[in-house]
Amino acid sequence: MTKVVGVKFNSFGKTYNFECKDVVPEDKADVIVETEQGLEFGVVATPPYDYDDSRPLAKPLKNLVRLAEYEDYERLKTLKVKEAEARQCCLELARELKIRMNPFMVKSAFISNKLTFFFVSEGRVDFRDLVKKLAKKFETKIEMRQVGVRNQAKMLGGIGRCGREICCCSYVEKFIPVSIKMAKQQGMSLNPNKTSGLCGRLMCCLNFENKVYTTLKKKMPNIGTFVETPSGKGKIVGHNPIAKKVTVKIKGNQIVDMKSDEIEVIK
Repeated sequence: MTKVVGVKFNSFGKTYNFECKDVVPEDKADVIVETEQGLEFGVVATPPYDYDDSRPLAKPLKNLVRLAEYEDYERLKTLKVKEAEARQCCLELARELKIRMNPFMVKSAFISNKLTFFFVSEGRVDFRDLVKKLAKKFETKIEMRQVGVRNQAKMLGGIGRCGREICCCSYVEKFIPVSIKMAKQQGMSLNPNKTSGLCGRLMCCLNFENKVYTTLKKKMPNIGTFVETPSGKGKIVGHNPIAKKVTVKIKGNQIVDMKSDEIEVIK
C-alpha cells in the first residue's frame, strides 16, 4: 500500500496528492513537498490514507519531504514582503505604460526564482513591455495570469451578504453556471444589488439552492390556481417554498398565508 496525502498550496487552489513515506502528517499540518518547480510550502488538506496499488496512477506521485520548520516560516515572511512590493511595482508600471489592468495578487515560488502576477482586465492585454520591466527590476522569471472576476473573488476571499465566508473561497472548487431564472424561481427581487455577490456576478448560492426550491414548488399548486381554503375560495398569488406556505388572495382582496395542506385545489 502507498500512503498518500492531499496538499493545498493556497486556500483557493486544488488539492494535489503526494506520497508520504517516513513522514505521516496530521490534518492541517504545514509541510514541504517536492514539485516540478522545486520544493514548495503547503498545507495538508486530506489526511494520509492508503492508496490501493492495484489502481495504476496517471503518473508517479511526488514526495512529501518533511514537516515545515522555523526557517520555512521565516522564508514565508520574507516572500510576503517581496510579493507586496512586486504588486505595488506592477501597479505603478501598468499606469506608466497605460495598460488597463488590475494586478490584485502576486505569488512567489517558495524556492525557485519566479513571481506570478494575477490580474483582471476587461479585455486582452499586451503586457510584454511590463514583463520586461518587472524581470529587470526583480531579476527573476515573471509569469502573468489573467483571471475572471469570479476567480478574483475566490482568491481574495471575503464575507457574503449572508454573513459567512463566500462559498467560492470556502469550499467551491469549480464554478457552475448561474442564471437569472434561478433568482426568479426563488422569488427574489431582480435588483442586481440583491442577486450579485462580491464579484458582481450572480451569487453561486442561487445554483446550490435551486434544486431545493424546484423540488418544493412541484408539491405546491401553481400561481393563479383557484383553491378552497378555511377562509373561503381564493386564488394563489405567491409561494414560500421554504416555509411550505402559499399566499392566497380571497374575496374582498384579503391576502392570507397558509400551509399547503390547508388548501384544496378547485378542479
